[in-house]
Amino acid sequence: MGVAERAIGGAERFASIAALFPHVEFEALAGDWPEPPPGLDVLVVSLEGGAADAVEAAVRRLSSAGPATSIVVALHDADVTTTRRLVRAGAADVVTYPISEPALALSLERLLADRRSDADSGRARGEVVAFLKAGGGVGATALGVQTAACVAARGAVEVCLADLDLQFGAAGLYLDLPEAITLADCLSSGANLADTPFATALARHRSGARVLAAPREIVALEMLSPDQIEALLRGLRRDFQLVLVDLPPVWTAWTNQVLHEADRIVLVTQLTVPHVQLVKRQLRVLSAQGLEGRPLTLVCNGVNNDQAGLVSLKAAERAIGREFDVVVPEDRKTMIAAINEGVELSAVRKGTKLEKAVVELAGKLATLAPAAASGWRRG
Repeated sequence: MGVAERAIGGAERFASIAALFPHVEFEALAGDWPEPPPGLDVLVVSLEGGAADAVEAAVRRLSSAGPATSIVVALHDADVTTTRRLVRAGAADVVTYPISEPALALSLERLLADRRSDADSGRARGEVVAFLKAGGGVGATALGVQTAACVAARGAVEVCLADLDLQFGAAGLYLDLPEAITLADCLSSGANLADTPFATALARHRSGARVLAAPREIVALEMLSPDQIEALLRGLRRDFQLVLVDLPPVWTAWTNQVLHEADRIVLVTQLTVPHVQLVKRQLRVLSAQGLEGRPLTLVCNGVNNDQAGLVSLKAAERAIGREFDVVVPEDRKTMIAAINEGVELSAVRKGTKLEKAVVELAGKLATLAPAAASGWRRG
């Protein structure tokens, strides 16, 4: 990949962008629009949008160029008319200068993905697990984050955590990835979500888990549609063997679509009378939506001795009409420390009952994914 001197803003930005693609060879090239060396897949050039002669020359150059090298134009003083002319003339993409790293990373990876061979076309379809909350504050996000880190750390499964809690999602913060690419970034890139190269574009946690973060600002829940969800999950399934989706505690058309697309649902609750009733309500809604046959893992989170003395697990199970699949003990000190440090539980303290419960849940989910059965070991 070649990058013109003024295209991304100097040597420091060049090094930062190159670091996002460790398996791609980058070459800094002199001039605003250098001739691409033989064999170059992608060339990022610089163009002054306010200079009419330069724009006309760029249009002629793009129109006469062959398909050997994809041209990305970093457009200074960008406007809609010039952008459209460049795209019609043959630019692979036009990005506004100064370029944000997430936007450029998505653009470059999409182009590189288009040029990859079809060697991975026969890859098995990844599995999607939706984390559904019985109500707010049950700790489902923290549990999903730690489950993703636990699965990824074992190396048997490529895992992604997609935070679709559009208004209050914090998965990226829980893993100390405040600059992680968000769903809003993906949508603003203009590319079809199904074509987004998530495997390398998404931030990678030290455990190996990839993270699609929630928007940095509060956005309307209606910003997503069921069609966009279908495309998003298709792209994530392509790039990851296991996709954990953290949902907001509300029902919308697109959250309903996630649940219908999911291979398994994890319903997280706590051991209180109100939460038991909320579980029953969610199960009724799932049944009404035709999802009663979907595999469901029922998790009771944050159980302590005081709670168990007031409402027993057996009594809660009788009221719900089924047993809990995983019971997660309360250990606020360890969990909060892991969240504050952005690390997996084992990095805070090994061998806790909390960690063992997360490993149990991770084991149930990881074995869903292709190639995991031989690689996953509990403990």
